[in-house]
Amino acid sequence: MEAAAWTLPPVETGKVGEVELHFLSGRRYWYQAVFCLASFALAAKTTVKPVFHDDGSLDDEIFGALRRTFPLATRITEAEIEARLDEHLPATQFPRLRACRERMPLFRKILDPHVGSTGPKLLLDCDLLFFRQPSLIIEWLASPSRPLRATDIQNAYGYPLPLLNELAGCRVDERVNTGILGLRSEEFDWARMEAWCRGLIERQGAHYYQEQALVALHLAGRDAIAAPLGDYVTWPKPPEALACEAVMHHYVANSKRWYFQRNWRRFAPAQ
Repeated sequence: MEAAAWTLPPVETGKVGEVELHFLSGRRYWYQAVFCLASFALAAKTTVKPVFHDDGSLDDEIFGALRRTFPLATRITEAEIEARLDEHLPATQFPRLRACRERMPLFRKILDPHVGSTGPKLLLDCDLLFFRQPSLIIEWLASPSRPLRATDIQNAYGYPLPLLNELAGCRVDERVNTGILGLRSEEFDWARMEAWCRGLIERQGAHYYQEQALVALHLAGRDAIAAPLGDYVTWPKPPEALACEAVMHHYVANSKRWYFQRNWRRFAPAQ
């Protein structure tokens, strides 16, 4: 899959419209972003303008390969991200958020695209593939009036719902998944995010899924759009994992076998 990504030609679509999609990426996952983007462009019949938020390993060689396949791609370097964080989210005032970002890379999904920025951003995980027209995403990009998020097969917050409800001051939505995440940067209350982060750690310690818990807290009490699990499938299993009749698959946990062994090949030129 990685070898194929190096030589994937520019993705030709019907060039109907143009959409901006955001990714966190670097040397470890860039080739997965290539196939996510290629599948999205082909399914949506649109031109994609990917924005890559560099984790520090997205060097010129890799970015050159990305630009060959997606000529409109842009990169926000780690130095640019760090400067924005130091200006708008200094460690002296936001020690928990900054420390968690250093220890847990998933925190970058909250901080890196949004701190010091404004406007709507649609962030996708790299390990997604699209098979049919992603109308929900296209419609959100055209009119991002409400938050958009994916749906998990179960709650994966790392913390009990009563604790999240207590911190939010209202009921937190269940099964929030951040594989698809459409948010407006200016709607983040970073002081409140810091307080929530501190409260979770002080009450029950840090957790791998803490980033997802914080997003659930951020969305609590808001009319967010939840991508329907039947179309936007988290953790596909047979027969769907083989049939690929849904709009999208998010290959988490042991569903990655279908991703790496079979399904990415649908979007690679015939060998």
